[in-house]
Amino acid sequence: MKLIVGLGNPGNTYEKTRHNAGFMVIDRLLQRHASSAPAKARFSAAVVEAPVRGEPCLFMKPITFMNRSGQSVAEAVRFYKLDPAADMMVLVDDVALPSGSIRIRPGGGAGGHNGLTSIQQLLGTDAWPRLRIGIDATPSYMDQADYVLGRFTEDQWALVGPSLDKAADACEAFISRGLDAAMNTFNGPPLSERPPRPKRERPPEAGSAPESQTKPASNTTRKADTDG
Repeated sequence: MKLIVGLGNPGNTYEKTRHNAGFMVIDRLLQRHASSAPAKARFSAAVVEAPVRGEPCLFMKPITFMNRSGQSVAEAVRFYKLDPAADMMVLVDDVALPSGSIRIRPGGGAGGHNGLTSIQQLLGTDAWPRLRIGIDATPSYMDQADYVLGRFTEDQWALVGPSLDKAADACEAFISRGLDAAMNTFNGPPLSERPPRPKRERPPEAGSAPESQTKPASNTTRKADTDG
């Protein structure tokens, strides 16, 4: 059994807010794997049980509000006798990452996120995987609580929408192939965004003169030589 937990706040007031990015990934996974299955109320959460590539999974959206998310997680972990380090993935928004990016980590601190803090306190450990979804840093003129509880701008959503699909893909990889495979596949930037590799210069052939001896000297000093 794999437990996939999306963090967020329940109710229409918070629907599609930045702080509910984890809920949005759960919604995408349910569309793929359990589109007709109704959610059930268990563990102080809305849950759906469905297989993913042959692996039984419990998809969870706590309804306790963000700062008490650990209550739902701890109840499910104990009921199913799960190993959080191997059997659980938590999906969470992150103001330290730019919109459009995701990062998977095997553990770590809460980084000031109330949902992660609650889970850490009630499980008694921070050694459990989490997938962070970038929502951009809080603007200097805004309070962070107001920012994360607000909705994405159009420009942000153009980046965040695809990243939520990518996060769902990463969850499927975690479920079917394990944490290391998911990290190796999804933690790097897309190939189209990676800088090209520098060309390796061929060493001079034996007996050839150095370049400085074969080209005339220039009276123009290169800028790179003066920037030190």
